[in-house]
Order: sequence, then C-alpha cells, then structure tokens
Amino acid sequence: MRISGDSARHVASKLLRLPDDAEWVARHATLAELVDDEGAIVDQVVATWFAAPRSYTAEDVVEIACHGAPVVLRFCVEQACRHGARLAEPGEFTLRAFVHGRIDLPQAEAVRDLIDATTLYQARVAARQVEGSVARLLTPLKSQLLELIALLEAGIDFAEDDISVAPASEILRRLAPLTAGVERLVHSFSYGRLVHDGVSLAIVGRPNVGKSSLFNRMLEQDRAIVTDIPGTTRDLVSETVSLAGVPIRFVDTAGIRAGSDLVESLGIERSLQAMADADLTLVVIDGSTPLIAGDEEILRRAAAQGRHIVVANKADLPKVATTPVTAIPVSAATGEGLDHLRQAVLNAIGHAAQAEHEFAFITSLRQEQLLAECAGALRSARLAVEEHIPHEMLLLDLYAALHPLDAVTGKTTADDILNRIFSTFCIGK
Repeated sequence: MRISGDSARHVASKLLRLPDDAEWVARHATLAELVDDEGAIVDQVVATWFAAPRSYTAEDVVEIACHGAPVVLRFCVEQACRHGARLAEPGEFTLRAFVHGRIDLPQAEAVRDLIDATTLYQARVAARQVEGSVARLLTPLKSQLLELIALLEAGIDFAEDDISVAPASEILRRLAPLTAGVERLVHSFSYGRLVHDGVSLAIVGRPNVGKSSLFNRMLEQDRAIVTDIPGTTRDLVSETVSLAGVPIRFVDTAGIRAGSDLVESLGIERSLQAMADADLTLVVIDGSTPLIAGDEEILRRAAAQGRHIVVANKADLPKVATTPVTAIPVSAATGEGLDHLRQAVLNAIGHAAQAEHEFAFITSLRQEQLLAECAGALRSARLAVEEHIPHEMLLLDLYAALHPLDAVTGKTTADDILNRIFSTFCIGK
C-alpha cells in the first residue's frame, strides 16, 4: 500500500509499530508491525519512506509491503483512511507525478501502457517511454524550432541595430529537417498503433482450403474444429497470440461461397465483414488445385480492401497446376513454410522496417494528432517563405507549430525564446 502527501509518515505511524530503536530513514526499508487499535499484531510488514521530492509523486511517500492476504491489505487501507488518508482516484499517483514535474505527459501515458501491456515487446516499448524516449525524440526538433523563432524574432526586434534579417534560403534550410523529423514521427504512428492496439488478421478463403488447419498451426493449438466436410466453420473464431512481441488477433472465418443454408450464409456474411475490418488479410487457396472463380473473387475483394497475403496451402500435396498469383507455399498439415509466413506477416505490418530504429515511434493517438498539427503548421510556414510573406506573419505559423509540441513536451515560456535570442546572437555584448 502506498500513501502519498505531506502527512504520509503521520498516517503510517498510526498503523505501524517500529522497533524501539528504529527511526524513519529516507529510502531505507524498515521491518515494522501492522497493529490494530488495541495494539495487537495483524501482520509483519516492510515500510519504506521516500522523502519529497525523491519519490514517484515528488511528495512524501510511505510504501507498506504486507503479506498477500486480501483481508490484511483491506485492513491496512481501512485503517489508513480512518487516520486521515483517503482512497486515491484512478491514476492519481501518476497525475501527481505529472503535476509536480516528476514526469511529462508522454511518460504518464506510458505508465498506463506498461500496466496494460500484454506482450514483452509492448512492455519494453512502454518502459522506454516511461524513461522519456518520446521527449528525447521531440527535444531536438523543438530546439530547432525555437532557434528558428529566435532568429526571426531577433531580425524583427533589432533590425535597427544592424542585425541582418535571415534570408529565405536560410529559413528554408532550417525548416526542411525540422518538417521531415516531425512528419517521420507522424508516419511512425501507423506502426506504433499496431504495437499499442495489436493487429487484426483475418484468414479467408473458399471452403475446404485449410483455413482452420492453418489457424490452428499459427496458434500452435487446436482451437478451431477441422474436418474434411466443406462449410464446417459457421462463425468467427478468434484468438490473440504474440508474434515478435506484437499482439496479433487471428480470426478464422467461414468459407466464402454461395451458402447452401441460412446459417452458413450468415457465417459468410460475417467473414466478409471480418475481412473488411481486418488490418491484414490472409487469403488461403488450395495450392494443389487450379484457381476457380471463387478464389478469384476473394482475391479481388482482398486487393480492393487493402493489405493482404496470399497463402497456397497443402504444399505437401503434388501441384496440379501453376498458381497464377504470387503466393507463399505452406502446409498446415506438416508446418512447412510457417516461419516464412510469420515473417511475411511481420513485414506486412512494418515490423522489420521499424526494427532498424527500435522504439523510435509514437504509440499515442493524442501525440499523433498534435504532431500532425505541428507538421501542418510547418508546411504553411514553408509556403509563406516561398511566397515572400513578411516574417511577422511567418512567425504566426512557427508559433502555431510550437504550441502542439508544447502540449506533448511541456510549456515553453517567452523567457526560453528570449534566452535563445541573447545567447545565439550575443545581443548587448
């Protein structure tokens, strides 16, 4: 149990009995007794005091480590509330850490992501962001923007002091890498969203091409019923697994054909909807037989709806004809080609490309929208320079680009810009 606030030690002293010679020492674990109102021992605990500002919330914090019995933990919480504490609101400890400047907003968001992580890769990404990786990505970009603003402000405010106005070529030279860096982060969200939210992957095809068998193979468990009877799968069957740390929700669908009864027709309708909703589609064909009209129709739908991979199942059987489409040969029966298919899925969602710049991406929709706003303002600034708009008007676009960065990294004051002007141009020397 964690108690935060000016009275943290006072409240804790009402719950705990320290050894006779023990005193509260900051950042030092102390063996203590959790006692009731009569002084009877309820549990033996370890208490640690973190003195402000060297704590998670930057306030005085006492952490009490009880044994795991729920009744003991409940008693500890109830006693703390009786002696002046109150229950924390959802996320309040992290909110206090942000309010007191202990962490920034991206770090606060990453704490939540770390708690919600379902794969080790998600946890690693969130942990890096808790350490401030987003701020480290944005700090040099914000610094470049402030330097450009300082350059233009100096030219305007001190023109009579023979400080030259920055030429358009210099402004464009500074804008180019700044805009490219912000846009690169905006584009990185397409992969960051997949890491954060996971990927939906629909396995589609006509009946009896081995979709359910492939589904079971990818999951490495018998999740879907497999028979030789066409149309066995009547409804969507889904399961989430981790593929290189990315949560991927595999959806096995009913075979797509002209349904022979109402139930199968409903299943086919859901298959088409799952195909439309998926981030990626695996179109399974029978690699041992020629394509038929049903295969071609499914391939046409997949190509129209977006990213898809064609899988030629039954690679363990002799081929009757050459498949006229590029397909990955696999065998759900033997496992042949499954590693190649998994890598193709990762390549399709951009995992391989991002691996070269691990963690250099954003996972928050809020951050993506703010950075997109910043990129739009920077593009407007570039257009203003090309059209020879006065610098006073150009600065409006640059400040418009700075404001959304402030919303991500923290406020920039006028003093920050003034300091840069004086230090960069040595005005008043």
